[in-house]
Amino acid sequence: MNWMNVEETLRRPLFWVGFITVASLLLWVLYKLLSGFRIWVLGNGMMLYPKLGKWAVVTGATDGIGKSYAEELARRGFALMLISRSQDKLDDVARLLKEQYNVETGTIAVDFGRSDIYEKIEAGLAGLEIGVLVNNVGVSYDYPEYYLNIPDLDNFITNMVNVNITSVCQMTRLVLPRMAERSKGVVLNISSASGMYPLALLTVYSSTKAFVDFFSRGLQEEYRRRGIIIQSVLPFFVMTKMTRIRKPTLDKPTPDRYVLAELATVGLQSQTNGYFPHAVMGWLTTKLVPIDLVIFFGARMNRLQRTGYLKRRKMRELKNGDALKNGDALKNGDALKND
Repeated sequence: MNWMNVEETLRRPLFWVGFITVASLLLWVLYKLLSGFRIWVLGNGMMLYPKLGKWAVVTGATDGIGKSYAEELARRGFALMLISRSQDKLDDVARLLKEQYNVETGTIAVDFGRSDIYEKIEAGLAGLEIGVLVNNVGVSYDYPEYYLNIPDLDNFITNMVNVNITSVCQMTRLVLPRMAERSKGVVLNISSASGMYPLALLTVYSSTKAFVDFFSRGLQEEYRRRGIIIQSVLPFFVMTKMTRIRKPTLDKPTPDRYVLAELATVGLQSQTNGYFPHAVMGWLTTKLVPIDLVIFFGARMNRLQRTGYLKRRKMRELKNGDALKNGDALKNGDALKND
């Protein structure tokens, strides 16, 4: 009787639909687990070495993530061309790399907020065999703010577009042709998790980082058959001056720790959060949580940060005002005594 029930069950179409569905789900889970193990445990640490080309170019190379990229690439033997705004800071980083890693360095001091700098950069890169380009330079808000309340909005827009978008397009324009000729090279475009979904009160910043992500993924499809890797990197919070985070935690790593983890994903992911805890956060916020909730809670968080910032700024202004009044009173008292 039992065998008859089994045979009858096996003849039912719904049984096979369920069986195939469960089997497909298990295979998908197994594939994801194996892929995760390959990316986050084994990694691809041997990918980035000077066999790609003698030089690595890093923009925004004097602080934070950019400086950590420069140091790690120098440790791997690349000569470094550092591009940033402050010549003094560039000289300090170049000196550090020479002393610690005994590599050749060069510097180009430009303000990426301007659009007339690329002839100077092109001249500085002329003749270099560039294996890696890290488009890291970026700028964000001083504090979360409503679009129409942003101080000096016109210049704010121009500066942010020039730094966050134009720099990526123009630097890629300058470097990619020679990579394509040699059929090898890596371009790392540092976007942000803020570009994974709209982030209210940081709307312009979020939008520019979404552009970087789309630009990178589109170019990767255009040039991957020519041996070029173009990767979109979308970190969550990292302990840098821009984020104002002072102490690292598991989900807010130091720049060195983040960069080391991120470089292990090159060649394995064309779009990456770069660091396993960030990858988990990225999966939760894009796959599991509805986008409307992500936007709502992101806006709520930024409103709270805005309120806190404005309160602190007002207290500083009041404190400075009182200090000025006290200073003026002391000056007047001294004047009366002298009379």
